[in-house]
Amino acid sequence: MTFEEAIRRLREQGLKRTPSRESILRLFASDGRYLSASDVREALAYEHPAMSLDTIYRNLSSFAGLDILEETELGGERKFRMHCDRDGHHHHFICMACGRTEELDLCPMDQVSALLPGSVIEDHKFEVYGRCPACSTGADAELPGSTQEKA
Repeated sequence: MTFEEAIRRLREQGLKRTPSRESILRLFASDGRYLSASDVREALAYEHPAMSLDTIYRNLSSFAGLDILEETELGGERKFRMHCDRDGHHHHFICMACGRTEELDLCPMDQVSALLPGSVIEDHKFEVYGRCPACSTGADAELPGSTQEKA
């Protein structure tokens, strides 16, 4: 999702376009990684020194509820990223060190469904966690030319 699409969705849902919300959405639009509220606060501290973690959490939760942001839990902490632009069902590999994501074009639900005859599966979430090539070799996580997914 782009910044402009996120702003349009806010407007459609009757939420105000505030400088804080714009800054948060610009951050997520420019960074394809999963970010915590603390990451957001740190990234925006210079621009918005008075922005509290409560304000950030409220906005992140609102954005997730509007399908602007995707949410996951990494290391016991809620993290968010801009919703994928990609159409169609897919899952992600998430680097536990740098937060980069890679799309996976597979879904294990066919096998799971076969193991649960008669069950009605209403939803699922499948994520693979590990270290990307840059982080697993000890290289700098921000190497030029890396394959960081941009949302």
